[in-house]
Amino acid sequence: MNLGIDTASLGTSGNPLRVAIVGSGPSGFYAAEALFKSPLAVRVDMLERLPVPFGLVRYGVAPDHPKLKQPTMVFDKIAQSPGFTFLGNVTVGRDVGVEQLRATHHAILFACGAESDRRLGLPNEDLPGSHTATEFVGWYNGHPDYRDRSFDLSQEVAVVIGQGNVAIDVARILAKPIDELRGTDMAEHALDALAGSRVRDIHIIGRRGPAQASFTFKELRELGDLGGCATLVSESDLHLNSASLAELEDKNNFNAAKNVEILQSWTTHCELPLSGIASRDRLLGNWHKARERRLILTADYYSGASATAACRCLGCRLSQPGECFPVRPAVLTACPVYMRQAGSSADRQE
Repeated sequence: MNLGIDTASLGTSGNPLRVAIVGSGPSGFYAAEALFKSPLAVRVDMLERLPVPFGLVRYGVAPDHPKLKQPTMVFDKIAQSPGFTFLGNVTVGRDVGVEQLRATHHAILFACGAESDRRLGLPNEDLPGSHTATEFVGWYNGHPDYRDRSFDLSQEVAVVIGQGNVAIDVARILAKPIDELRGTDMAEHALDALAGSRVRDIHIIGRRGPAQASFTFKELRELGDLGGCATLVSESDLHLNSASLAELEDKNNFNAAKNVEILQSWTTHCELPLSGIASRDRLLGNWHKARERRLILTADYYSGASATAACRCLGCRLSQPGECFPVRPAVLTACPVYMRQAGSSADRQE
């Protein structure tokens, strides 16, 4: 807030409240809406480093979930408010400084979100073929920062580390038949690459068990409805310890209970013979304890009830259940493509 101003007439038509909003995602637009709904006369300058607005709604929502992009219609209406100005291709700290904005505005709101990825802090995290989910999602959504990224989809195995909805988005995009993606607003370069994808095994590796996974149950349930896919879950890998059972008994953990219920409903798929699914494009499957698999980017194997949601297809060449060992760099050749989804962190604006 610029305190060196005369506030006596601030917010009147002759002296409107001038606010700079840095960032044009949902939080930025909802902040602008709140300002315009106030009794004050307001002028809003929205600064965005990208050419176009809407942030994660434009570049973070999976293209096969168009309903989640409907808030942009609300944002369009807000942008039509008298006194609203959108300034694209402007990076605060490079093109204009915070002190400059303070000199021309009464207040500055930072709504630029968390643009940087959190590091896993694991050995081998930066080996070739290891990417953040942010890169992959931005790539298939046409984000200018990631449009030129390259992902080796000529391999048969991909691994997604994380137990949230972004991890599910990445796995679903890799597993979905290309014809179902062509009708979306996915970037053409991504459609071309995915059309030639040879990925058949897609493993989502999680640190904790199914009761602690942070998927929303609607997103998780969708994995069982993918065309040309069979969802397989090993019943033994869904064993819940006493702590997990106690969590599920809490009525506030409705989503977790639904997740476990959905996973348990898929255990019958494990009885399908491989010969019966040989013609299917993708095979989504087995939740495995992470410590039983070679697919974890760490020098130490996990212990306890950690679990993996795995999208598997034919010809899995992983270790047998029960084989427990640390993952070393040489083992990573079994899974050439890694996507990491470990949350985001915000960069400081100068």
